[in-house]
Order: sequence, then structure tokens, then C-alpha cells
Amino acid sequence: MGFWGNETSVRFPNLGIELSDLPRGISIGSFEIAFYGIIIAIGMLAGVMISRWKAKKTGQTVDLYLDFALWAIPLSVIGARIYYVIFDWDNYRWDFLKIINIRNGGLAIYGGVIVAILSVLVFTKIKKLRLGLMMDTGIIGLILGQIIGRWGNFFNREAFGKFTDSFMAMQIDITDSALHSVYKPSVISDAQLAEMYVGKEDALNNILEIRNNIQTLADGRQFIQVHPTFLYESLWNLMVLLLMLFMWKRKKFNGEILLIYLTGYGLGRFFIEGLRTDQLFLWGTGLAASQLLSAGLFVAGVVLLIVFHIRAARLGEAVSLVLELDGARTKKDADETETDDVSKPSH
Repeated sequence: MGFWGNETSVRFPNLGIELSDLPRGISIGSFEIAFYGIIIAIGMLAGVMISRWKAKKTGQTVDLYLDFALWAIPLSVIGARIYYVIFDWDNYRWDFLKIINIRNGGLAIYGGVIVAILSVLVFTKIKKLRLGLMMDTGIIGLILGQIIGRWGNFFNREAFGKFTDSFMAMQIDITDSALHSVYKPSVISDAQLAEMYVGKEDALNNILEIRNNIQTLADGRQFIQVHPTFLYESLWNLMVLLLMLFMWKRKKFNGEILLIYLTGYGLGRFFIEGLRTDQLFLWGTGLAASQLLSAGLFVAGVVLLIVFHIRAARLGEAVSLVLELDGARTKKDADETETDDVSKPSH
């Protein structure tokens, strides 16, 4: 067993860190396994474990979360791929095998989030479970998976941002085979690049800025220098997770933790997406699809949090998220939610 894709280096010059010969994966004979896939798998496993832990802490049926994960995770991966392909259709429309090959990346987390939420709706309906409580528990696992999974982008040398000389600046060897050709002036000329980004002037200018600021070291090696946006998002998500855990015992209604996730993640992703150079765009426009969706989630999350908090204060009791369709419960019933078995049907 050995490593592959380890012919180049990644540096954080202002932190004094250089990772020489950074591999992209491991090889067993002629079979190669990308770290991207390994890290995504670790993130999924960790997400299931923390959801089961929270389910046990709150008196829920723990095995339900494993049952749910066994079919929701594959569906969410498919959803993440479909979202990515839909907004990058010109690159996939003539090659079906390319569509199903995810070993080199190409998963959009929003597609996975959308399918995961739809999966919970179906699962709780079939099993007659409390929707709001299961969403609160499951969303903790989802964001932990995101925190870990973003590091797959690091090993794939992707999901980074525009040029920066800030404290956190990251450098990637320009000879790296994993680095997209648009960042290599010797492979794609400025004129060719302009043709590729017609109608997407902001994205074009960001890439040109990276190309015009290639760093040459004393030993002759050349590096692009960019924002490590995958790192920003991982750290932001960690703060959101800590807030979600802190707010659990203080929540006023089932579904509040889900709304905190949508609000917190939407806010952070909106700004981080604005730094990225590999955005997915709405067809025929220069509008970043995930940035628009992030803004929508943030606004919707804030509005719903306000509405349900006002409702809870007005009624003088904890209430269920409207999606749970079980109406307002008595204060005693709401207090018992923490110890209710999640397998009990909603009333």
C-alpha cells in the first residue's frame, strides 16, 4: 500500500507551514482510493454517531437513526451529485460516465441537505414519528459530517477562494495535477479563459487575479495563492454546531435546532461562497446558485425563528414546529419531549 498524487506541495506561507508531497489518496496495488471519499465516509459515520448519542441522551429510540441513515445517506450523496451536475450541465451533458464518477469530487452539499430533509419528511410520516424532534437530532449529525467532509476538498485541491495575502493565505503548487487548468496560464490563455466565462465577469476577474499573482519561490517553484475557503467553512460550521448543542436545552419548540442550522449555515455560506472561484451558476447568468440559496435559507430561518418564538411566548408553552402537524401541546407534554420515545406517534 502506498500514496498517489503526492508530487506537489501545499503551503501556508504566513503561518510558516509547508506540506510537502501532499498525497491525494492511497493505493493498493493498482487500485486507488481518494482521501476525498475516505474523509466523506468518516464524516458520515461521525454524523450518525453524534445523532445516535443525542437520541440516547434525550430518551429516543437510538436504532431508528441508524435505520434512517442506511438509506438516507446514499440518497443524499445522489442528491449532492445531481445538484452539482444540474448547475454544471454543460460539462456533463455528453458524458454519462462522467456524471456518475464522483471520485474526483463534484458533490454539492446543498443537494445533500435538500434530499436529507425530504428523507426525514418521508421517514417520519411512514414511521409515525415526531418530525421536529427527529430533524433537530439528525441535523446535528449532518453539520458534523460537513465539518469533517470539507477536508476532502483540501486533499482534492478544490473549493478554495480568490487571491489573498492575508494571514490564512494558502499556496498550491501550480504543477499539481489536481489543480484545475484555469489557474495555469501555460495551459489556458487569457483569451480562452474569457471565452469560458462569458457573462461571468466577476468569476473571470477572480481567476485572472490569481493567475496574475502567481508566487515564485527562490527555488523556482510556482504557487497560486488563495483563500482556504474549505477551512473557513469547516470552522464556521464548528461554531454553528456548538451553538446548536448549547441551545438544545433552551429551545422553545421542536424544530428550533433545525432553524438555527439553516440560519447559521446560510449566513456563513453566503459570505464564504462569495470568495470562491469554483461557484455553480444559475443557467445563463453570473449569479452563484448556492449563494442565492444561502441568502434564502438565512432569511427563511430568521423569519421562522421569530414567528415560532412569538407563538411560544403568546401561548406560554413550548410548541412544535408547524411541519410536525401535531398542534400546540401542553407545557407538561413539551417538557416531557426530552424523555419521550421518538418512536411514539404524534398526537
